[in-house]
Parts: sequence; C-alpha cells; structure tokens
Amino acid sequence: MHPTSDFRVEDEGVLLSQLAARPLVILAAIWAGRPLVAHAPVVVRRLSAGLALDFHLSRGNALAPALAIGVQAVAVSLAADAYISPDWYKSADQVPTWNYVSVEAEGSVEPLDEAGLIALLDDLSAQEEARLAPKAAWTRAKMSAGRFEAMLRGIVGGRMRIERLEGTSKLSQNKDDADRAGVIAALGDHPIADLMPR
Repeated sequence: MHPTSDFRVEDEGVLLSQLAARPLVILAAIWAGRPLVAHAPVVVRRLSAGLALDFHLSRGNALAPALAIGVQAVAVSLAADAYISPDWYKSADQVPTWNYVSVEAEGSVEPLDEAGLIALLDDLSAQEEARLAPKAAWTRAKMSAGRFEAMLRGIVGGRMRIERLEGTSKLSQNKDDADRAGVIAALGDHPIADLMPR
C-alpha cells in the first residue's frame, strides 16, 4: 500500500464494496522458495471468525499445491488507474505519477473442501450473473449431467482468512485545487476523473 497517509483507506465498508465491485484479484505468495502470483475471482465472506475471501485456482496453477498445506498470501484488487502527466498540472516542476484505487487483503490461506468449493462456485456465478441482469442467470443446472463434476476435478478452492485489509485511493489529494482540476479536465471521461476529489 502507498505509504502516504493521505491516500490510505481504512473504512471496511468501502474496502469490501471495492472488492465486491472488482472481485478478480492478484493473489501473491511465496511457495517453494519462489514468489508466485495468480489471478483469482473472489467471493467475500463474513464468517463468525471474521472476514474471508473464497477463491479457486486451476489445479495446474503453481500456487495450487500451497493451498493443501496453507500459506500466507496477499490479494490485490485494482479498481481503476490512470497515468498522470506533469503537463496537466498548473504548478511547475512536477513529475509523472499514477493515480489508482486498490484494495489489499492479507491472511492465511487454507483449502476448501468439495462442498465449500461447490458453494463458492455457485455463489461466484450468482454474484457475477447478477451484474448481467436483466439476462436470465446462468446456473450449473444448465450443464449436461456429469459435466460440472468432471470440471470440478480440474480446480482447487481456497479461503483466505483476512488478517489485514487496507486500501489506497491515490487521487491527487496532495495537489492543490488548480492542479486537480487540470488532471480531471485532461482525463475527461476516464473513470479516475470521476473518482478524484473536486
């Protein structure tokens, strides 16, 4: 996360909303002496023991074996980003930078059993199909008999028990009103412009 406190987001509701809106995370961990990353769609769970992220990986993914014995991992969701040219500032002697909104979750990962993996897949499909409304939602009931079970053998499920949840919302808060206005004008209809403090 960015070290400047002006950019830090600690409101759990805001962070969870961002994760729900951008559920494809980059999952990173050290396994077998190597730093590894994977892309994984997540479902946020509020459990009696705290917050968790449920996800799945291809069984062939280099991180998949780590799930079987547990591993400490970090998940990062990038909501939006944009390069910021110094030419867009009213102030002189500026440097290029990047504005972005991201969420970072860290915690221990454990494997999901088959029932947990199936529940995750059903919930993940429902979560994402809801975004496509008014389209009728896809469910695995639309699959041929035995096909879902066959495909299930190709993936593994994991649950990250969140021990740290932080966000960065780096949107030129450290610049004056004129500089922010210049960036917003230059970005036009880019999503970052809509998020920037005015």
